[in-house]
Amino acid sequence: RIPNRDWANWEGAMNPWVEPEDGDAGGRAKKITRPRPGHADLVGTLKYGFDDVRNALERASARHTAIRTALGALCYELLLALGVTGTGFVTAVGDAAADPAKTDFASVAALEKAIESSQLRCPDPEAEARMIELITLCKKEGDSLGGVVEVWFEGLVPGLGSYAQWDRRLDGRLAQAIMAIQAFKGVEIGAGFAYARSRGSRSHDGIAIKKGHIGRTGNNSGGLEAGMTNGERLVVRGGMKPLPTLVKALQSVNLATKQPEKATVERTDVCAIAAASVVGFSVTSIALAEAYLEKFGNDNLGDIEASLKQYRKRVNGVLDVGR
Repeated sequence: RIPNRDWANWEGAMNPWVEPEDGDAGGRAKKITRPRPGHADLVGTLKYGFDDVRNALERASARHTAIRTALGALCYELLLALGVTGTGFVTAVGDAAADPAKTDFASVAALEKAIESSQLRCPDPEAEARMIELITLCKKEGDSLGGVVEVWFEGLVPGLGSYAQWDRRLDGRLAQAIMAIQAFKGVEIGAGFAYARSRGSRSHDGIAIKKGHIGRTGNNSGGLEAGMTNGERLVVRGGMKPLPTLVKALQSVNLATKQPEKATVERTDVCAIAAASVVGFSVTSIALAEAYLEKFGNDNLGDIEASLKQYRKRVNGVLDVGR
């Protein structure tokens, strides 16, 4: 059970089968008609013909990521059983960004150790201090902040996903999973947009012999090529916009009177990037678990493990994919 206090707060006002009581002491029966810029308020109300913005704003709330995070935890248990590890962390809050050299860890385990005591799940202590300072400033000013999260997974066998059909490409599925998180407006895999500013001769990861197996000279691809995992570390980043509810409300229009007014102010956070890194990790876990079940079966864990073992045995003649 995932408790949600807003259910109790707004059940009476939003229940279509119950008339809100007259003289509601909390004012919760009053309709919201001043949409917030950057949220589902305006377009959601128009799309479904509501006369109360709350019907849209509550359904679009990031609280809905709670169930995806819970499901992601179950999917991650499956991935762990199949030899896969992963985590999510924060690399930027607003214009306060971590030093890339301080986020370059040899393994997921080393990265996890670096962020376990961090308030913001950031492995760069100096950058985290600047992030906290910026959050504190925005809180005083009634403003909000976004940021960047990064997700890593290691131990993925090559060949998850497919190049054969557009909807089987794993990079597309991962991008959809990240972009479906509330407030996320950008996603990149590996070098991402830096590819567009570089040359092919400087970008693509060379193929070479390493310890008797074929390996790669880099990982600009972020572990994905042509819609498939290639055995390298999966690296996915997501960009989160500043939260749209500001204590210092933005300009809006009252939908009932069509007059300019300040936007509605709901309960809000200044910045939710640390939680977003956990959500990003969770939805990626779901997509990867689905990819494993598609490739190796889904009826029985023993059958999945046996199929995976046979695949590793076959591929190990070329790539080092573990045992």
